Amino acid sequence: MEKKNTWETYDKKQLKELEALCAEYRDFLSEAKTERECVDRIVNAAEAAGYRELEALVKDGASLKAGDKVYSVWMNKSIVLFQMGDKPMCEGMNILGAHIDSPRMDIKQNPLYEESGFAYLDTHYYGGVKKYQWVTIPLAIHGVIIKKDGTTVEINIGENEDDPVFFVSDLLIHLAQEQLRKDAAKVIEGEALDLIIGNRPIVIDKKKNDKKTRDEKDESAGKEAVKRGVLRILKDNYDIEEEDFLSAELEVVPAGRAREAGFDRSMILAYGQDDRVCAFTSLKAMLDTPVTDRTICCILVDKEEIGSVGATGMRSHFFENAVAEVMNLAGEYSELNVRRCLARSCMLSSDVSSGYDPSYAQCFDRKNVAMLGNGMVFNKFTGSAGKSGSNDANAEYIAHIRDIMEKGNVNIQTAELGKVDLGGGGTIAYVLALYGMNVIDSGVAVLNMHAPWEATSKADVYEAYRGYKAFIKGACL
Repeated sequence: MEKKNTWETYDKKQLKELEALCAEYRDFLSEAKTERECVDRIVNAAEAAGYRELEALVKDGASLKAGDKVYSVWMNKSIVLFQMGDKPMCEGMNILGAHIDSPRMDIKQNPLYEESGFAYLDTHYYGGVKKYQWVTIPLAIHGVIIKKDGTTVEINIGENEDDPVFFVSDLLIHLAQEQLRKDAAKVIEGEALDLIIGNRPIVIDKKKNDKKTRDEKDESAGKEAVKRGVLRILKDNYDIEEEDFLSAELEVVPAGRAREAGFDRSMILAYGQDDRVCAFTSLKAMLDTPVTDRTICCILVDKEEIGSVGATGMRSHFFENAVAEVMNLAGEYSELNVRRCLARSCMLSSDVSSGYDPSYAQCFDRKNVAMLGNGMVFNKFTGSAGKSGSNDANAEYIAHIRDIMEKGNVNIQTAELGKVDLGGGGTIAYVLALYGMNVIDSGVAVLNMHAPWEATSKADVYEAYRGYKAFIKGACL
């Protein structure tokens, strides 16, 4: 079944809406490159749309009614939003879910060292990456350093034009004969992904008679002089010591803003589109939807790239706890009602799908692959090999989804994640399916998935937004 390219279906009004949405999306990608930054931006947007913090409402003993909007942040890395519907929550919700973490490099807790005149930060890569893609490109450092007194120091270095950037070095081609014979997984080892952050030794002015200089007079300027120069900069600019790295969360990400791609400007090239493309469009659909019959919900979580583990991953109980608190404020709480609510809910577990790449056609089943520009993608199942680790949506639910999308005039396509037995992957879908609710994977096709720069079609971004709106208004199975 061949699908018509979505671009061919738009009128001028839709094209204008598409461009406005994608401009906002590029700003989101450029300004929210970590989970914490995503949550900060999402909270600002939610509060501007009239959402109130759940914890404050609980403290005040407030009550909730149809049309009320609440959000709950968990450890500054995950967030869930609710808009109360006309029907009781125990009849189920319509849920959009996505993740806001992306592959990157994390700074280790004892990272700073000097070697042969270079100062380095030691890193540990996060998520599934091709390590060789992360060398020789401009990199930025984002995150927080929490001092012993509880003070938070926010770090964002490498994004402004006058900021320095950082990089991981690679061996010059002239000496790389042995390196080039290595397996691609071994060309760059994980322990070699150390960030170069300085090369200039500290300068000690022995003529000045200040305490700092007196303390350093007996030290050789050549003894870890580059490292000490970096520490001086960190102290002067951020008032942090080397030990403060112990309680830091610093992420190394590609430097630079999201860009339009192609002469026709039809695509977006940016870091972190897996899965912020689904997070942004889900959030946007949630904020733009008026009161519906069923309560609607948007979950945006951390740790999907490493198995949805930890307190901020989908496998923790923060979402279930938030549902219980909301139902309590709505006068519906009981353990049984929470279970009924979750079991009767309908969900789109949104994550990116592998886009067909003609340069690697041998890796795809051409009949069952997502094409850039062909609209929102639905995956009946993901997983690997014999669907291992997959949620597998039932036929009745898929038929219901088809009906919703047809009534909303949303352009959709279906896909699998590459050829059988070639690879595979998972999403948060299986976690929510544990509650017994209807869940299907959906999202946007991506080229260069998990690379520092990923590509999407503007048309698919727009169709995902339209599809999410249609779903949260129309799902009721």
